Amino acid sequence: MAAGRPFHCGFASIARSPLSFALGSRKEFTMNFPDDLEKLKLKIENILDPIASAVERGTKAEKDFLLTASRTDAGRSLPPYYLLYFLFIDLLGYKNLGKFEKVAWSVPIDYKGTAYLLEHRKLGMGLFASDKENQESDCREIVKKIAKAVKAAQPYFEWVANEAAKRSDLNVLNHSLRLHDRYTYFIDQYKKKIKEANSRKDEVIRTQYSENSWGVEIPYHGLKRESEWLAISAIDAFFSFSEHVFIHSAILKGVLLTGEDVANLADNEWASKFKACLDIQDQEIKTHYDHLVSIKRQIRNYIAHGAFGKNGEAFQIHSGAGAVPLLMPHQKGGSRFSMQSGIEFDEEEAIKAVEGFMEFYWDSNIFPEVIYIQSSMPSILPYASDSTYERAMSSTQEMEDFVECLTRMHDDAANMDW
Repeated sequence: MAAGRPFHCGFASIARSPLSFALGSRKEFTMNFPDDLEKLKLKIENILDPIASAVERGTKAEKDFLLTASRTDAGRSLPPYYLLYFLFIDLLGYKNLGKFEKVAWSVPIDYKGTAYLLEHRKLGMGLFASDKENQESDCREIVKKIAKAVKAAQPYFEWVANEAAKRSDLNVLNHSLRLHDRYTYFIDQYKKKIKEANSRKDEVIRTQYSENSWGVEIPYHGLKRESEWLAISAIDAFFSFSEHVFIHSAILKGVLLTGEDVANLADNEWASKFKACLDIQDQEIKTHYDHLVSIKRQIRNYIAHGAFGKNGEAFQIHSGAGAVPLLMPHQKGGSRFSMQSGIEFDEEEAIKAVEGFMEFYWDSNIFPEVIYIQSSMPSILPYASDSTYERAMSSTQEMEDFVECLTRMHDDAANMDW
């Protein structure tokens, strides 16, 4: 962290944990819901009956109940915590007692005149009771009713999801390192295999089957074929990895501001994702782009569209010259087919091009967005629209400071250290 100046994450706009953006507020999520909201709420309340808000009902509980209530076994079967949050707090308006040490939120409920707690704690969502042993049977009934209510509330959850996608109240999960591990695994396996193939290039194995029968095996050919398979897998893994990274980069650069923006780019071609991340007017970037686009057309499309030949060959023309290869060098357009060569794929050159781009972009430590993406933190869309990312992107040092602070905030939120 830069010395000699107050940091506060360097950004005054960071007021909440990135985890909190997933929750929003009741005011945000209940506006503009279809007219049958009250009808849906009534249906869910009937399913939950006799469960009710302990605060509204004025249910009495033992002294220090909030501190001494025990986690029940039945509560381990509750639906995910976020569905319960939206069900009880956001839709039904049950009182949330708020955060305290190791607790993200707490909702006291009444069941047949007895107080229970629905709480999301560090160790997971739970149903808590004052007398665990004697109340376990009632807790099982509570969990069953809640599960039915969650199922009935599905239209509401879908509405919340669709409304959130239109805005920027979203995190985009970052799986870049996992996808990078897949890529490096296949790259390493390819290099080992091609090294073994080359080391046995002149090896001939002669096997005598009988006095007049024998066979010859040249291991190089089989090993070379296997290295080609691994190269294709490595390249496919690279394109999967890079598409994911480019989307996160576009968020950090302020190109994508809403969930719909992200979804639209995710549905688009690899080339569009690349251009959203990097400026191909730059000659060095353009050179990388041209090489990678060529590889994608030759290999990625071959894999994704039925494996009609590694070099695009799909047919043979009947002719006086015999069966002539009919190639598919172009995916679209009037010149889709050809008999000319020139689209042969060289695995070694393709791997070099991919590794060259990785060295230029991913491993160079000169692109601020890569520093963030390599942290595995999710991309937080509100930070793209409120200039938080813009300020962090001003230099690699600013981004390093920002990531350090945000990581601490994330760890505190994960540990529920409020």
